Amino acid sequence: MKKQFGFLTLVGVLIFLISCGTTARVQKDDSVDFKQMRTYAWVDPSSKDSAKPLAKTNDLVDRKIKESIDKNLKASGWKMNQKNPDVLLVYEIDVEKEKRNLRTPVYSDPQYRYLYSPFSRRWIPVYYPSTLMGYQNNVQTVQEHTLTVTLLDAQSDKTIWQGWTTMDTDSRRLTDKEIEKNVKAIVQQLQQ
Repeated sequence: MKKQFGFLTLVGVLIFLISCGTTARVQKDDSVDFKQMRTYAWVDPSSKDSAKPLAKTNDLVDRKIKESIDKNLKASGWKMNQKNPDVLLVYEIDVEKEKRNLRTPVYSDPQYRYLYSPFSRRWIPVYYPSTLMGYQNNVQTVQEHTLTVTLLDAQSDKTIWQGWTTMDTDSRRLTDKEIEKNVKAIVQQLQQ
């Protein structure tokens, strides 16, 4: 019995930890064999044709993101090759303000009411539990950052793989932990 309880507890903790992870979304070209590709080179995002102007990132954030992507790709077996790469690599950060409607339930206070009982000739407390009174709607403004990593074929300059994560933050800047966590989630999807 103790072994079963310990096993079920372990399974519950693992499910909880897995659900807390960052999820990355991916679009890829199924006709491309990614096992043959192992070298990459960075491309300036401004040189890539874009329909909308990109949000300007500062130099420190740019270096942190590139270092994190380089580190995670090297751990996966990729190598940087500026002269003859298999793929070209570019990233983009999109920051949007989003308004979210939060519905919070509102409950009444629990109460005691005293009623006189003629049979026992004393006052008896009667408990009335709290009840749902309705919902309170609040509008909250959230900064939503989307980090997108795109792989382009070096010969044809076509997009062959794209991975992105979306995160909510309280500030306009990304922290080092947020960058590392999201880049790691994206690169893990590239290995699959």
